[in-house]
Amino acid sequence: MKTFSNIIQRFRKLIYTPEKWARYIGVTIGHDNLIGKNHWSSEPYLISIGSHCNLSDCRIFTHGGARSIRSKYPNFDCFGKVVIGDYVYIGRGVLIMPGVTIGSNVLVGAGSVVTKSIPNGMMVAGNPARIICTIDEYYERNKKWDIGSKGMSASAKKKLLLELPEDKFIKK
Repeated sequence: MKTFSNIIQRFRKLIYTPEKWARYIGVTIGHDNLIGKNHWSSEPYLISIGSHCNLSDCRIFTHGGARSIRSKYPNFDCFGKVVIGDYVYIGRGVLIMPGVTIGSNVLVGAGSVVTKSIPNGMMVAGNPARIICTIDEYYERNKKWDIGSKGMSASAKKKLLLELPEDKFIKK
């Protein structure tokens, strides 16, 4: 049977913004972040996120694997803090493993599995995540598609996008 405090906890999770929920459960977070639906570790107080970050639907782990060896070592438990710098974008479906530090000005591609720390100014992707290029190289490769729409209203952006010539859109 659920206790009253469990019911209150579930209610908070429903009404709080994802960032407010993360702060409530103990994640240390800077300012001006966009936090999507994230799956925090059972030790959220071991997670630190800088400022100006965008975390899409991702999972952050601070421990794992202990249950598989507890038949032999019943009290085994190990943990790793996760630190995310400033101006970081974490794509949807990313898994961040215990002990990882993600530097500032980093882009982590969707679906990546981050098993090692990432230095400042890098773009990483893959399973396991590996360095693809620097942020500056990423910008140089993609600046031809920049339309300068940041800060536009939704209606102004829609109008601009619907009027753009085909060569201004990314093609794969």
